[in-house]
Amino acid sequence: MQESLKHWQLPDGIEELLPSEVHGIEVLRRQTLDLFHSWGYETVIPPLIEYLESLLTGAGNDLDLQTFKLTDQLTGRMMGVRADMTPQVARIDAHRLNREGPVRLCYLGSVLHTRPEISGATRSPIQVGAELYGHAGIESDLEVIRLMLKMLQQSGIENVHLDLGHVGIYRALIAQCDLTQDQEALLFDALQRKASAELNEIVNQLITDETIAQQLLALKDLNGDPSVLATAQSTLGGDPEISAALDYLQQIVTTAEERKWNVSLHIDLAELRGYGYHTGVVFAAYAAGIGEAVAQGGRYDNVGAIFGRARPATGFSADLKNLVALQQEQDYPPAAIFAPKGGDLSLQQKIDILRVAGERVVVELNGQQQNGKEMGCDRHLVQSGNDWVVEKIQ
Repeated sequence: MQESLKHWQLPDGIEELLPSEVHGIEVLRRQTLDLFHSWGYETVIPPLIEYLESLLTGAGNDLDLQTFKLTDQLTGRMMGVRADMTPQVARIDAHRLNREGPVRLCYLGSVLHTRPEISGATRSPIQVGAELYGHAGIESDLEVIRLMLKMLQQSGIENVHLDLGHVGIYRALIAQCDLTQDQEALLFDALQRKASAELNEIVNQLITDETIAQQLLALKDLNGDPSVLATAQSTLGGDPEISAALDYLQQIVTTAEERKWNVSLHIDLAELRGYGYHTGVVFAAYAAGIGEAVAQGGRYDNVGAIFGRARPATGFSADLKNLVALQQEQDYPPAAIFAPKGGDLSLQQKIDILRVAGERVVVELNGQQQNGKEMGCDRHLVQSGNDWVVEKIQ
């Protein structure tokens, strides 16, 4: 028995999708790409596998650790299976398209992770996302956030909580400290975990400027509803870069309220998701009862510099599998018509007409015992004189 299990057992975090699951994914895939298209986004398909130095160019250490690596049997060079499509799309904008002005691109495809993002999560997400290149103003950030929310609304996800942060605030503070790379990593890790005692110890030990030390310690508590931005201005104010970042977040909050985005807004100035490559506002959408973000993104300017073209950029991504899992259960299988085996030319013509019209027609095969109802059909073709008509299966 144990020996036979080896032939069908899948690795942890790797799934095979059954027809009902694929149906939900395919419906949402088409709806999502059509939505992006209606906003002016063009679809690209980056390669599943690339040479490692190309795949990880400009990416942070986290992406390196998440990437499966193997040797190309043709060249002997190291290759990687993509763990995130965002850097690939940035390269397409900077190197392949090479357009001037704003460029809107979207993508959808499988990625592979060496380990799950959280315990029990998939290691093979179907990543969907949209990126806007070539514009550095707040309008492009507002557009991609609104598009992300529209995607979630279309997916049937209600009561969305939008979490906003800005990595420029932490960058401005840490730039005033004389820290080694290892020291900054320690401080960063403690801040992300909001480990108060540990953070206090690290700051008191490493930061000599008392004002900067207190501001860094204050970051972990600067979270809550949008009123926390006023508190942050008084606590962190003085540095022009920090004030500008807080004003930027306030503009997004004001726009969300004025244009009635109908989301619950939350500010977290210690949220430094994607700190290795994000340069400005970061955002994440959460659904009630779900501990992880259902979609997330942010600004990552100059991402194309390594490809020879520094371009401002902003965008978001999500896992299509997660979005489908959050939908209300759909009826499956979809409505279908059962056609009898054999038949004359008129039957075949009727079947063709129905399929062109968008109907799902299942044809009986010689020797099968199952009837139309057992095959998941709710209607069948019945001969009426010289014609074939569709009738409901009783």
